[in-house]
Amino acid sequence: PQLPHGHMALPSFWKVVEDSLQQSGAQLRAFCQAFETVAPSPGTQALTPAEERKVLSLVSKHGPDKLYQVTSNISGSRELDLTLLRGQIVALLQSSDTKGNTSRWLVDAGGPRGFVPAAKLRPY
Repeated sequence: PQLPHGHMALPSFWKVVEDSLQQSGAQLRAFCQAFETVAPSPGTQALTPAEERKVLSLVSKHGPDKLYQVTSNISGSRELDLTLLRGQIVALLQSSDTKGNTSRWLVDAGGPRGFVPAAKLRPY
């Protein structure tokens, strides 16, 4: 079977892909806004376009059920600890550290990976 956009030049094809991603992003934002008006969550901050792209990337890599939001600023003090701001979205990789300590979780912050206190994360 021929793909519907198989005949297009590559730049045109990528434009179609980008447009449909932007449209999906707009639909996702509209859904989120509708959801927030139904169930307002205290302390939820609006995401910047860069943060939004990062969240979409984390969802595609790890799935939506692995996403957590940082509830307060985290300043990593140990090696492999991450420093994150309140409101940032991360994906859970492992719910313990290398020694099996479940109060420190290994997360992907959309590039950097490291440990954060589990108590400062809530499901997104």
